[in-house]
Amino acid sequence: MKNSRNCRAGAVLLLMLIALIILIASGVGLLTVAYGVRLEAIRTKTEAVAMLAAEAGYEKAIFRMCQQPDLLTGLATGDFISSENITLIKPSETGYEESDGMMTGSYSYTISLNAFFGSRPVYRIQSTGYCGRFSRSIDVYVIQAISGWDMGMCRVPSAPTTTTPVNYMTGEIIDIPLHINSYAAPDDAERDIHISTGGSPRFLRTVSLGEARYSSAGTDKYGSFMHLFEGGIFFQQPSSRITDRSSLQSKVDLFKATLQAQRPDLIFTPASNSGVTDPQAAVQLEFYVESGVGKVRITNNCTVRGYRRNISNSDTWDYCIDTDYETLRFKKYYIYGFHYIPVDAEATGQRITRDVTSTYVTPSYGGIEGEPGGQIFVDGNVVIGGKLLNHSGDQVLKGRLTIVATGNIWIADSIKVDGSRDADGKPSSDNSNVLGLIAQGVIKVVNPGQVTDLHSSGPPAVADAVYEPIGIRKGAVDDHDRFLPNPTVVEAAITVGGGGWGAENVQRTSGWTTYGGRKEYVPGTQDRLVVRGTLTEALRGVVGSGSDGYIKEYYLDERLLQGILPGNIWMKGKYIPAPAGWHDYRSK
Repeated sequence: MKNSRNCRAGAVLLLMLIALIILIASGVGLLTVAYGVRLEAIRTKTEAVAMLAAEAGYEKAIFRMCQQPDLLTGLATGDFISSENITLIKPSETGYEESDGMMTGSYSYTISLNAFFGSRPVYRIQSTGYCGRFSRSIDVYVIQAISGWDMGMCRVPSAPTTTTPVNYMTGEIIDIPLHINSYAAPDDAERDIHISTGGSPRFLRTVSLGEARYSSAGTDKYGSFMHLFEGGIFFQQPSSRITDRSSLQSKVDLFKATLQAQRPDLIFTPASNSGVTDPQAAVQLEFYVESGVGKVRITNNCTVRGYRRNISNSDTWDYCIDTDYETLRFKKYYIYGFHYIPVDAEATGQRITRDVTSTYVTPSYGGIEGEPGGQIFVDGNVVIGGKLLNHSGDQVLKGRLTIVATGNIWIADSIKVDGSRDADGKPSSDNSNVLGLIAQGVIKVVNPGQVTDLHSSGPPAVADAVYEPIGIRKGAVDDHDRFLPNPTVVEAAITVGGGGWGAENVQRTSGWTTYGGRKEYVPGTQDRLVVRGTLTEALRGVVGSGSDGYIKEYYLDERLLQGILPGNIWMKGKYIPAPAGWHDYRSK
């Protein structure tokens, strides 16, 4: 019996020992699991911080790119600091605790030119975020956003220091993405896009505004107009840089430098004839197709007979930005009256004809080459157009060409591109012909009636110069009495740095004693101005007023979004990821 009791006691002790071992093992296991969970939580948190840091680096890179007047120039010259290292949380900052030490995040990023998408630069942003021993990386290819119609403000100058809003009217079709920078404070009480009373224009594409939808007082500024924006509307969007003079100047300088290095013969500095009243030096360009080959006829040293009404009178809307002032001011400029070319221009080499393809150059930045394209630079003004009898039709461009003028570009004819078209009349997607127009002054459709307004018997004789008609002749005798086609069609990417795109000599007040308004194709009717392309302007230019001038029809040429235009002319202050251009991954 004693041995039996001892056996039972030993068994109990053994069971207790086994139970204790099990409990210890369970405790160790639970502690291990808890520790593992904690480590996993720390790892997840630190990796999340690393990812957020990498995204912060990307956002900072985009912000700095948007602040650069011209990113391509900055990278090419080395003036733009393309990399940065930043710590997100510092021990000296308020709210930092010692236990946050493992959570301190930092990032580093670099920005570089990677390639060209056609003629459109593609930039690469590489951003790595760090937290503890973890890091996450983001590798993104971005391109400068391209809109359809960008403007600094939807207002026109009415005096040297004042502007007035421009209304969109019934019958107008805006089939082009539209962006308008904020005119004043984003939450001010006034709308930045204006509709005529009872008007119903059609906005078929996306509209973006720099201003807010609601005023600071909470008023909905756009509630009663939302139905007009069939393509949608977005508020408080980044500004176009067309109002930044240094941005445009940088692009113009880079454009000229490319020609200076490869084709200095395509840089023109016209001189004017002092015998012409209010002379404006210009180069005349004419486009046509001969035997299937695109041609450009270039006449240097032309002289435009400029005209400017009494600058103290409110008679026309012919203003440009006065660059003598740092603040935004306006002045009346000499509009196109008519022009002369040098005597014996062809014999003296001042008029030449070139194949458009012979104007092609290959831009190169840091050893990375863009797609070849035609470029012409004029340090002065440009007149595009000529006599129809010279080439039996409108101005027709076959090839890829961008024209930059430090002065004005005057449109004196319809300008179309050659090649196939869609059913809606726009160039088809496989059409490679394209035109770009950039002016540091204004780009305007001229008034062909100015010749007879200024000189009823015809242009006066000038020594060493010959009158050069434009547009369509009215009759067999009156070679100087001319008008533009209706509709006037312009197929181009238009960039206006010194004012607005529009029509010259549009009547502002009635009761003129000497001069009337614009000369229309059919007197007393309003012509149509058709734009197929893109438009960027520092401010609005007047196209029509009442029954004078044009009714506008603007259509986006989607091909221009694909980088087919030579030169780096885009002014959008926004960069977006390229298609399939975003990649993020764990570095370690």
